[in-house]
Amino acid sequence: MTDAYRTVAGPGEARFEIRGSEFIGYVDRANTVEEAEAFVDAVRERHADATHNVPAYRVPAGGESAGSGTMLREYSSDDGEPSGSSGKPALNVLVQQDIRNVVAVVTRYYGGTNLGVGGLARAYSRGVKDAVDAAGTVEELPHETFSVTVAYDDSGTVRGILESADVEFDAAYEADVSFDVRVPVEEGSGLRDRIRSATSGRADVG
Repeated sequence: MTDAYRTVAGPGEARFEIRGSEFIGYVDRANTVEEAEAFVDAVRERHADATHNVPAYRVPAGGESAGSGTMLREYSSDDGEPSGSSGKPALNVLVQQDIRNVVAVVTRYYGGTNLGVGGLARAYSRGVKDAVDAAGTVEELPHETFSVTVAYDDSGTVRGILESADVEFDAAYEADVSFDVRVPVEEGSGLRDRIRSATSGRADVG
């Protein structure tokens, strides 16, 4: 369990108002930079009329399977707010709570009263903190993904192994059957070996 890390249990959202400005904090899991950027883009699209959409995220630089000792990609932006007033305070909440594999966006609708750098920092920090509180946090193990492609005759065997292992997977039934599998890193090698053995090496495991 040395590679276990804290992350949010799922999506979270929080809303509050300060001196006429409405703030909406969003958080969710993100295991890669691409997932984090997609979440940020989705919130920006949803609130295209907002004054600011301030993002912050902490994800493994090497992808989801990277362990807790891996370099994290930490990113934030002030998105037009005064320098240092929003992005960094938002990111600091994630750092101080030691949460990773996570993305946050705080949306602001300006209410006509300037809050000052200190007031903005408190507001954006609260936006992330309240959203994290709404989501809850969990201990998680690093996961990896791999694919399995088999002929129809072997697909029931593979599906049975995956179900008995209680791992997440998606199956696509076309000319062959493809499984996209998500599994804790420490269990991945053994599961791939079980699949190869059960199909006498016929499974294409990648």
